[in-house]
Amino acid sequence: MRSLFFVCIFLIAGRSAAAQTIFHLQEVVVPEDAGNIYVQKLSEDTLTSSYFIQVRDTVRRHYHAHHTEQIFVLEGSGIMFIGTENHEIQAGDYFLIPVGTEHAVRSTGNVPLQVLSIQSPFFDGKDRIFTDE
Repeated sequence: MRSLFFVCIFLIAGRSAAAQTIFHLQEVVVPEDAGNIYVQKLSEDTLTSSYFIQVRDTVRRHYHAHHTEQIFVLEGSGIMFIGTENHEIQAGDYFLIPVGTEHAVRSTGNVPLQVLSIQSPFFDGKDRIFTDE
């Protein structure tokens, strides 16, 4: 009986922790004075980091030496540079940027470009190498 009690406590605690990882991205409030790029960390662990990112103008060309980045466009439109190709992007688009692939983006719509960015493994901000200096 005692074992059953601890199993129940473990399951309830685990369920509570999982519930904290649900984000309603449409409710993210971007400050008026956010500038060109606004980043809000959504979640992270040792394997992955997730961010809400808003771009008013551009993100400079760069690559990640140790990270794969997945992007899902939430709102807006733009031109995405990946490797040697340019792609028109809009809300609903998804793309994968492999490790070491140069990329950049320019917002082209009437509203800022908003994306969900998922980086694997954990991203601490140090693995962003700019190439357009």
